[in-house]
Amino acid sequence: MSVFDGLKFRRVYSPIHNLDPRIKFIYVLAIFVIAIIFWELIPLIVLFIIQIPFVVLAGVKREWLRSMRGGAFLASIIFVTNFVVAYFAGRGLAESLENAIALTLRFIVLIESFSIFFLTTSPDHLGLALEQTGMPYEFCFAFTTAVRFVPVLAEEAQTIMDAQKARGLELERGNFLKRIRNYIPILIPLIVSAIRRSLELAEAMESRAWGATKKRTNLYVLKIHKNDFFLIVITIGILATAIFIRLYVPIPSLNQLLKGIF
Repeated sequence: MSVFDGLKFRRVYSPIHNLDPRIKFIYVLAIFVIAIIFWELIPLIVLFIIQIPFVVLAGVKREWLRSMRGGAFLASIIFVTNFVVAYFAGRGLAESLENAIALTLRFIVLIESFSIFFLTTSPDHLGLALEQTGMPYEFCFAFTTAVRFVPVLAEEAQTIMDAQKARGLELERGNFLKRIRNYIPILIPLIVSAIRRSLELAEAMESRAWGATKKRTNLYVLKIHKNDFFLIVITIGILATAIFIRLYVPIPSLNQLLKGIF
């Protein structure tokens, strides 16, 4: 469940936390596009490295590492699947290995960028940003509520798992189907808890006359500051450079680069 720690906002004062959520989301979308248009290993390594300063400036290294560790299981599945498919498709061992590592690193880069965004963006500011871009308030509320509840449900699932293990439930024993059946005592209490939370939320919304006023006002208004313009310039520069390299610069594989050096 540690991968969901990357979706839980950490209230820390940092230059990254103070950036406008809309600008940070544009940056995340740019990283997403760049990760999709490249399938070579070298540019994906560079894309992974250039995001590390954002993690350091934001002061969320521990939570970021936990989200990376939480995505390691899916990353290993992606690596094994792509390596086996590429190898049996007739590619060489080295080429298959590099291709599998590149596709796995693409997945890690996507987790990395979205983890930085959610760790440094308050759900309140995220909902406010969506409202100021013209989104209906109902959609903004549903989205921010989901963002809030995913880490909460993940923590509750972990608590239920610990409680069931203390009662003698063995989740890691048996074959694949047996392990799936072992998770039924986890899912049923979790579903009941989620339904109970949704009913409590509905009662709280009704008691506060949610939706009674169509034209809502907010105490705070998001504004673009100097650092936001700086991030926009960085994002445009990274995106333009990536598109130029993709179109006009031949990218060698890692094997070719190592052969050229040695």
